[in-house]
Amino acid sequence: MRAAVLHEIGQDKLEILDDVEATGFGPGRVRIRVRATGLCHSDLSAMAGVLPQPAPFVPGHEGAGEILEVGEGVTNVKPGDRVVVCWLPACGACPACKRGQTELCLAGFMNAGTPNFKRPGGDVFGFAGTGTFTEEVVVDAGCAVPIPDDVPFDIAALIGCGVTTGLGAALNTADVEAGSSVAVIGCGGVGISAIQGARLKGAAEIVAVDPVASRREAALKFGATRAVSPDELPDAKQTVTAGEGFDYVFEVVGRSATARTAYDNTRRGGTLVVVGAGAMDDYLQLNMFELFFDEKRILPSMYGGGDVLRSYERTVALWRAGRIDLEGLITHRVPLSDINEALDQMRTGVALRTCIEI
Repeated sequence: MRAAVLHEIGQDKLEILDDVEATGFGPGRVRIRVRATGLCHSDLSAMAGVLPQPAPFVPGHEGAGEILEVGEGVTNVKPGDRVVVCWLPACGACPACKRGQTELCLAGFMNAGTPNFKRPGGDVFGFAGTGTFTEEVVVDAGCAVPIPDDVPFDIAALIGCGVTTGLGAALNTADVEAGSSVAVIGCGGVGISAIQGARLKGAAEIVAVDPVASRREAALKFGATRAVSPDELPDAKQTVTAGEGFDYVFEVVGRSATARTAYDNTRRGGTLVVVGAGAMDDYLQLNMFELFFDEKRILPSMYGGGDVLRSYERTVALWRAGRIDLEGLITHRVPLSDINEALDQMRTGVALRTCIEI
C-alpha cells in the first residue's frame, strides 16, 4: 500500500512509497482504511526533531476512515464503521483515568515506541502511535472512535486533533468567562479553534495575533474582534485593556519566546494557557518574584484538557447546530501524492488546515 515516509529526522520532504505494510493486527486491534487526514503542525515538529519520534516513520495523527477488520475481543467497532483516529486513547484503568484526567493517560504514548508498519528494508513507526499519511493503519481498538454517518471524513479528521485541542483549551482548560478579554497568539487551525471556543464562551474582545496576513483575515471571520501582527500586539493591549493586559492569553505556537510574550500580555491575576507543543530543550524563563507578585495562572492544555470522547461528541453537536465552523478551517485539499505541497502550505502559513484525501 501507499504511505508517506520520513526516512530520517531533520529531512523536510516525505517520500511516497508503495511497498509499505501495516503491521500488528491481532487481538484488541483494528485495521482502518484512512479516507482523510489533516496536516497538523505537530507532524512538522516531529519531522524536525522538536517532538520526540523514532524514525523512519509515517507522519499524520489527525485522521478518519472506516474499519476494515477487527481483532479478537474488539466490541466497540465493527467492519464498515466510520471512525475518527484518536492518537491519545484512554486506558480507563491508570491513576490519571481514574481521576477523570483521561487526556493525561500515557497508554497512547506507549504505542509510539512500537512499529506500525514495515517495508522490505525494515520496520517503520507511525507518528504518535498512529501514522495516518497512509492508505491503511493498524491501531489499538481504543484509537478508533465511531462517528455518526452525517459527519464527513474530512470534518471528522479535524476533530481528531486540532479542533479538539483548540476548542478544549478555551472551553475546558481556561473556561473563559463571558465578557472577558482574550488574545490568541498563533492562528493556524488550533488557534482558530481556540478563537471559536472563546467566542462560544462569550468573550467580549478576542484579539488574534499572527504574522501571516491571510491568517489574521481568517481569524476575523471565525470570531476574532480584531487581528494584529506580533508587532502590533502592544498597541492592541493598550487599546483593548488600557494597558493592563488580557484576562486570557492562549499561546498556540509552542515556543518559549511566544510563551514569554503571552505571559507579559496577561493581566495580573489573569490566565495564560499554553497550547502549543514545544521542544524539551526550550525553556521558559520566569523569575520567582513575578510568579508570586503577579499571581498569573499558567495552565498547560494537553489535547484540550478534557475527556477526549466527550469532547468529540460536544464538537459534533456544536457543528451540527451551526455554532462552530469546521468546513471553513479546510483551506486546501491535496491527494496523498502531493503531501509535500501540503507541508509547504503549512510552513508558509497560507493554510489553516490542509486535508489530504486518500
